[in-house]
Amino acid sequence: MTDSIDVTVCDGEREPGPSDSLRTFGAVVQALREHAGFSRVEFGTLVRFSKHTVESVELGRRMPDERFVERAEEALGNTGALRKAAGHLTRGEPGLAAWFRRWARLEKVAVSLYTYECRLVPGLLQSQGYARAVFEGTIPVITDEELETLLAVRMERQRMLHERPTVPFSFIVEEHVFRRRFGDAEQMRAMLDQVLEHSAPRNVTLQIVPLEAGLHACLDGPVQLLETPERRRLAYSEGQQNGRLIADAKEVSLLHQRYDKLRSQALNPQDSRGLLERLRGEL
Repeated sequence: MTDSIDVTVCDGEREPGPSDSLRTFGAVVQALREHAGFSRVEFGTLVRFSKHTVESVELGRRMPDERFVERAEEALGNTGALRKAAGHLTRGEPGLAAWFRRWARLEKVAVSLYTYECRLVPGLLQSQGYARAVFEGTIPVITDEELETLLAVRMERQRMLHERPTVPFSFIVEEHVFRRRFGDAEQMRAMLDQVLEHSAPRNVTLQIVPLEAGLHACLDGPVQLLETPERRRLAYSEGQQNGRLIADAKEVSLLHQRYDKLRSQALNPQDSRGLLERLRGEL
């Protein structure tokens, strides 16, 4: 797996769940095959894979390996389309929304990560009880097994805060997020304790936007910003049932400007921790 925006994975293992990129790649293979007039059996003979494998790739159920991509290219006109498309393939991963998977990969290798959140406690700071309550409230309702998978993946993601002590993590969160009640007082205290613990290391900065701060430049919604090891800056925004990875340099620069402006309007880290401690004391 690479640390750039293009993630290439080539092996023959079956996927735990189809991803959008696999479905799209499979649809392109099928369209090119049908345009060339080959049945799946005929095409399988040309690329030296079984009809079943061809079908699995076309339906987005299987990650094509490098041999499949190269032989399919040669059999379907050698346009380079399949080679390029293969460079954007990502696996289906249980516990991660399809639209978030590429960003999750980039998070793991980022040299900096900035997060603004106005809806809920950022996933990297959530207590297990808080995360469970979030997942239990999703619609459609998920199974107990799916819930446990989501919890495990979220807790695993949090390890990077401690395993990467030289990477700066910055969080700006609206005060009302921490005031929103869930569960009982003990669960609320556990959530605040978790946030205080995770934001204590020197490489982690938490700033709270107080209720009295008024309107500000990030009202368009939550956003995440990161820098890759190649010093490329990327952004990610998320809404209802969708997410968007932003690579356009001009747009990313604008989002950085907004984030930097909000930093000056939020409480400093010391005062932010003090606010969380006061909220905990009120419970």
